[in-house]
Amino acid sequence: MRRWLIELLKSETILIVASILALVSCFIVPPDAGYKDYVHMSTISQLSCLMLVVCGFQRIGVFRIIGSRLLHHVNTARGLVITLIAMTYFSAMLITNDVALVTFVPFAIAVLIMANMEDKAVLVGALMTIGANVGSMLTPIGNAHNLYLKALTGMPASEMIGIMAPYSATAAVMLVIISCVVFGKQPVSEFQSLDGTGIEQGVLAPESGKHQPDEIRITGYGAGYGGWRTIVYTLLFVVCLLAVSGFVPLWAMCVIVFAAFLICDRKVFKNVDWGLPLTFCMFFIFIGNMKRVPEFYQLARSLVGGHPLEVAVASSQVVSNVPTTILLSGFCDQWRDLIIGTNLGGMGTLIASMASLISYKNVVRQYPHKKGRYLAVYSAVNVLFLAVLLTLSWIIEPSF
Repeated sequence: MRRWLIELLKSETILIVASILALVSCFIVPPDAGYKDYVHMSTISQLSCLMLVVCGFQRIGVFRIIGSRLLHHVNTARGLVITLIAMTYFSAMLITNDVALVTFVPFAIAVLIMANMEDKAVLVGALMTIGANVGSMLTPIGNAHNLYLKALTGMPASEMIGIMAPYSATAAVMLVIISCVVFGKQPVSEFQSLDGTGIEQGVLAPESGKHQPDEIRITGYGAGYGGWRTIVYTLLFVVCLLAVSGFVPLWAMCVIVFAAFLICDRKVFKNVDWGLPLTFCMFFIFIGNMKRVPEFYQLARSLVGGHPLEVAVASSQVVSNVPTTILLSGFCDQWRDLIIGTNLGGMGTLIASMASLISYKNVVRQYPHKKGRYLAVYSAVNVLFLAVLLTLSWIIEPSF
């Protein structure tokens, strides 16, 4: 029991803190009819359905199969690293930074071992994490907090993409430059003798006696891209995008997605991290209550002041960017600055974006003796990117 509680505290720290804050706020503002307007149901429904669909894709291995196909065309160490970073950068735009890192960091470690490049695992892991964070900032569905801000403000997706495009593109150029400078053109011959399936099987289950991943147990090797499930899940993903864009009613999206997974793969419901939408709900209750306390409301607005971008970046370094977004959105209406600040705030410390912990855990699990080195490399590279992009924001924003 004690061990279970410790693990729960480690894995759901933010949810527990949010729940405590919500509970305390309920004593300050006792439950009444006003509570029904606290929870932003459009955000919760969109987030839940997207999480289900992406989890479905994960369980049939679509992303890692695509990754293995891409690696089949890699000939050099530089090309290998750029391909691995590109996987997290582009996939995070559609499947969130968390899922991109959960999928591709363990994949990358296995690939680096095959390529005799284990000594580069720490740097590659750090660069892939940045790739996921700067890729996900571009789209409304790349980050949970972007999805929330879009639903809250009603901002068109094109406008949000336009706001973040300069920062995401600049970071992409920096990633390519670093990869070209650090990694050479030495050949990676290990992949020359393997076809796409060979890489896929070698990475997913190098030993047949080990536990088989979901995608193998569901579809087996040689099932292409997940068979008929891929078509169904792709259609479900399109439904979610149409709902986010306002073309499909939210209730219809929920009915279609939940019904489809009850038929296709019920285990998806067990594998989804329901702690994230629940965390949102707890913060919604806390913010809803505290906005009704005039003294707290005025204090919060004064603290945000005229610099929400900088406050968002600084706050994210301590409590991560998702809680920062929900908290500041209750006391700030400068949405452009808040969008930029919370996205850039995902870089810096290891907890600035909780997704970054995924890479850390995977690298440290494989190389326990490199914990300190990873933290040093990760922090140095992230501070560099944050400094450059924050400077860029100061150059761009005064022109508006």
